[in-house]
Amino acid sequence: MANLGTTPSTWIITGATRGLGRALAESALAAGDRVVAAVRRPDAVADLAEAHPDRFVAIAADVRDTARAPEVIRTALDRFARVDVLVNNAGRGFVGAAEEVDDATLRELMDLHLFGPAALVRAALPAMREQGSGTVVQISSQGGRMSFPGVGAYSAGKFALEGWSEALAGEVAPFGIRVLIVEPSRFRTSFNAPGVLGFADASDTYADVLDAVRRDMASADGVQQGDPARAGDIIVDLVHGSDLPLRLALGREAVERISASYRRGLGELERWQHAAVDADFADALPSARPI
Repeated sequence: MANLGTTPSTWIITGATRGLGRALAESALAAGDRVVAAVRRPDAVADLAEAHPDRFVAIAADVRDTARAPEVIRTALDRFARVDVLVNNAGRGFVGAAEEVDDATLRELMDLHLFGPAALVRAALPAMREQGSGTVVQISSQGGRMSFPGVGAYSAGKFALEGWSEALAGEVAPFGIRVLIVEPSRFRTSFNAPGVLGFADASDTYADVLDAVRRDMASADGVQQGDPARAGDIIVDLVHGSDLPLRLALGREAVERISASYRRGLGELERWQHAAVDADFADALPSARPI
């Protein structure tokens, strides 16, 4: 795999110490590109800095601290003079019924999955516009298009990120900037590991509903179907190419589950469309929208 462009691309990747973020950094470096890793512990990527001293730099940053977003972008511009790819990858899973997840936890997850990425995008866009090019890669989840009991707090942020990013894609396309929303299934990262995957205090009320979900989420660690290295190569190849989808379901399970969700949703829409259209004024003109 190689960067087919004449100039190496500069990537900013959050959450690059492990998992998919680490795999993306390694794939981009293998392609001859340059990487700025925005991570909470730069020492965790010291090996990449040692192996690629001219093409890799780490900056200490917690994406939830939105005030630091401009500094992350300035680091890339000061070191490499460009920002070609911004990857919002940092995130974590959390399991709990809606009634079990308190405000503080829900807000923290929204900070991590929506407000932090949004701040980084806002900080990166002026440089990308000036270049006339750039790609924003939003690492969402299959849980960003469909949800199920116990993962509402996690999916809330990912649903919000996807809606925000879909609008963003139309806003920035005239400036040569692209948006890719990645919707992975389970990949063999630490996402499901003890101490990483979060759990709300379980209540007796939802035991019958969520016990199986909790066991399934906890037991997935180390046996996930997805290969982070392969995923990293796929994303880097797509970013280097000229044809980029808005959404990429990544992994067989994601394709199957998201497809099934689309079919269920379309079936429900068609079943209830007669009731739905009756909500309009009988003499109203058909809708005409600019988009």
